This record gives sequence, structure tokens and C-alpha cells, in this order.
Amino acid sequence: MQLAQLKSPVEQHPDKGTVGCLQSRGERSIGVITMTKLVVLIMSYFSFVLIISPFGKDQVQRGEEFKKFLEWTEKYPIAFPRWFGGFTAGLVINHPDYAKAVFARQDPKSMVTYRFFIPWIGKGLLILHGPKWFQHRRLLTPGFHYDILKPYVPLIADSTKVMLDKWENLLANDSTKSLEVFEHVSLMTLDSIMKCAFSYQSNCQTQRQLDYYVKAVYDLTNLVSQRIRTLLHRNDLIYWCSSHGRHFREACKLAHQHTEQVIQDRRRSLKEEGELEKIQKKRYLDFLDILLCAKDENGAGLSDEDLRAEVDTFMFEGHDTTTSGISWILYALAQNPEHQQRCREELKDILGERDLVQWEDLGKMTYTTMCIKEALRLYPPVPGVSRELSKPITFCDGRTLPKGSIVIISIHNIHRNPTIWEEPEMFDPTRFSLENSSQRHSHAFVPFAAGPRNCIGQQFAMNEIKVVIAQILLRFEILPDSAKLPVPIPQVVLKSENGIHVLLKKLDER
Repeated sequence: MQLAQLKSPVEQHPDKGTVGCLQSRGERSIGVITMTKLVVLIMSYFSFVLIISPFGKDQVQRGEEFKKFLEWTEKYPIAFPRWFGGFTAGLVINHPDYAKAVFARQDPKSMVTYRFFIPWIGKGLLILHGPKWFQHRRLLTPGFHYDILKPYVPLIADSTKVMLDKWENLLANDSTKSLEVFEHVSLMTLDSIMKCAFSYQSNCQTQRQLDYYVKAVYDLTNLVSQRIRTLLHRNDLIYWCSSHGRHFREACKLAHQHTEQVIQDRRRSLKEEGELEKIQKKRYLDFLDILLCAKDENGAGLSDEDLRAEVDTFMFEGHDTTTSGISWILYALAQNPEHQQRCREELKDILGERDLVQWEDLGKMTYTTMCIKEALRLYPPVPGVSRELSKPITFCDGRTLPKGSIVIISIHNIHRNPTIWEEPEMFDPTRFSLENSSQRHSHAFVPFAAGPRNCIGQQFAMNEIKVVIAQILLRFEILPDSAKLPVPIPQVVLKSENGIHVLLKKLDER
């Protein structure tokens, strides 16, 4: 495919001048960045699409965003500029070639949205950039080694069983009522992440209101989502004076107090238990153990503030994104019963008479993994990631953006780009066979991003998704609720405007 199919305005209309587009020795550049100039220059240079303002007549209605994005992607398969919220302009990337160029760098995240998380999760891996990000990444990487992840599988399996027992009780009361799975899965992943992060037994799935920390984390996740989609609440003064802002502050205070207390208690415990190798012989190591014992080449570890930031970041990223992934996978399987049944048959062969998934089972789930990946293609948990360019970038077709530009890599658009995927709206797990995967662009499928800033916890997430999906399919048939189809909305994490509803049918005992 020829990438540079679109001509610049200078090439199209030489009589109109450069309009800020500089042509020198065949190099193309977009001029100096300000919010307004960025829009004008990108628009005049790329000539991709009209920029939409929420205050104009062409405002994209809530719930229609992804539909409109796909229309633009079909028309402009490489990229298009757009206003976000009426105040910020950026270049939306739809093509893996352009995405690869950005992912290969270490530009910082754009703070347009991520700044709303900082009062809660602090400056951990999600927010950091530069040398401190690199230091944290190196210190945290051992926490995601397979030796550390292996003991987490039975913990996740136990949490999943609690959720499925709840579902069975709900079915006994009314087998015809559909289930909104996102909330149930959210509590289950929160239960799992607390066991894996700091060996905390919460009982949050059955007694959520009795655990103030669980309620705080649950509330914070929802409050951040609400703030992102409420235009007035993007203003700090207005937000902190609102009831939502006050609630957010209180929840942050509770969450931080709990995290700090857990860290202090574990510090004392580790001093008594000794070195990690000795501890590992007595019990599994959790994420907090790794953080507290991590040291760089100079013998320096993480400060208390950094520790809290990384634990809080892990709590957010490790439960909300996985919740989204699992919930949308269930929806996709409900819509495709023939693939659901094939997964179930494979899982029965692997587990036999067992109900709980074990570590050794994960690598055998060939077809189930293909279906999981195809669902993640259609419904990526993080639909897009943004970067603020720390230096100019030149793409493979010679076009450039200057330092300070905001780029949004639309994972959702890349995954459904018709120039990359044949029949992109069709659910086809065979796309992820070994043969087909080897022939695909390296950045055509990026549910966990790519490059040096890819998701450090992607193996943890995939393990959890496999365990949960397997145990659900062995116990229930998942059916679609045609009266309550989900309406995807673009947020930091992919959610549905009206929830994700499915019908459950209890399977006969094996």
C-alpha cells in the first residue's frame, strides 16, 4: 500500500502559498506549535478532515464517537487532526506505520486526560517520563517475571469462582434476567489484584460496603471516568468545589492512608523475614514485596512516595483495564456462539474434571487465546494512547510534526482500519493463527501498546483474562441480550454507556 497518497496543500493549490507549510529540499514540516496554529497547520498540510469542535454544528454526539471515528478512518486511513473537548487539538493516528514511528520513541504521555489521575495514583509508571520513568521501569520489571506471576493463577481462579457462585445464585432467583457483567467483573478483578498486589483478602465481592479501601478504589475509578466526560469538571477550580470533587478528595485520602499503612506494615514484616529468597520458600511474593526489595545499580530503592504511586497505579491499571477486556470478550463470545462452543470444547479437553484453571493450562489454550485476541482487536481495553512530542518526528512518508505536538495513537482505529484488516468488523479468530500472525504488520495489533512504553503488566493481564474466561465458559453459556446492546464510549478505558448485558445459561454438570 502506498502511504503518502494525499498531497499537501502546496502541491494541490500552488497559487495559495505555503499556508505555513515549509518546503525545503523536499522536506515537509508543520510550523511552530500553539494550540490554534497546530490545528491550522496540520489541517492545511495534511488536508485530512475538518476539525470538529463541540461548540460547532458538527459536534459528534455522545455514543456516536466510535462510529464517526471509523467513518473518518475509512476515508483517511493514515491520520486526521481533531479538536478534543474544544480546547485541545491533536493528530489522530490510524495506521500502524505512523504508530510504529511514535511507539519507538519515549515521548511523555499527554497530560490532557492523564492529569486527572495524578491526585490518586501519583507519578508512577503511567505518568512518569525521562530518567525517572526508566529507573522505575527497570525496578518493576522483575515483578512481572513468570516465576512471580505463576502463584497468582490460583488466587485469580479462586476470585473467579466467588463471582461465578454469585452468578449461579442470581440465576436461581431469575433465570430470564440479563446480567450487567462490567460491575461484577470489576469487583472480581479488584479482589484478585489486591491478593496479588499486597496479599490482601478483601471479601469485596460479597461484602463490598464493609471494606472502605475497596469502596474508595471503586469510587475513584468511577469518579475519574465521570470527570473526563464532564466538560466543566475539567476545570480544577470548578471540580474541587463540586460534590464530585469533594468525594474524590475523601476517597483519595482513604486510599492513600490504606496504601501507606500496608507499606509500613510490610516493611516491618520484611525486616523480620529476611531476604526475598528465604521469603519465597515460605510464601508467594506479591507485587509489594518486589517493590520494597527493588534496588538499582547504586543500591537505591523507591522512596515512600514512589512506592505509594506504583502500588496505586498497579491497582488502577491492573483492575479497570482487565475488567474492560474481560467484559467485552464475554460480549463478543455471546455474539458468536459457534466460536464460544469451540473454546468450551478445547477447555474441557484441557481441564478434564477440574473446575479451577492451573498455570500449566494457560499455554494449551490455543483457540481460546485466538478468540481472546480477536475480541481485544475489536474492543481494545485502552482505545487510544496520547503522546506529547519531546522533539520533532518524521514519518515514513516524509511528513513531519514539530516538538510539542500532541498525537493520539488510536488503537481502536488501527484495529479496524480496512486498509490493514480484511472485513475488520467481522469476528474471525483465525486472524491470530501462527501463519496469519506472522504475515501481519508488527503494529497492526497493539492492545497493550508497543515499544519501550508498552504495558509492563500485559502478561499478568493475559493470564487473568484466560483464567476468568475459561472458568466462565466451563460453567455458563453466554447469550446476547438483543434488547440491551452496549454503546461503546471513548474514555481512558473502553466502557459502555449503558453497561454490558448478557444472558446466562447454567451448563449441565460435567
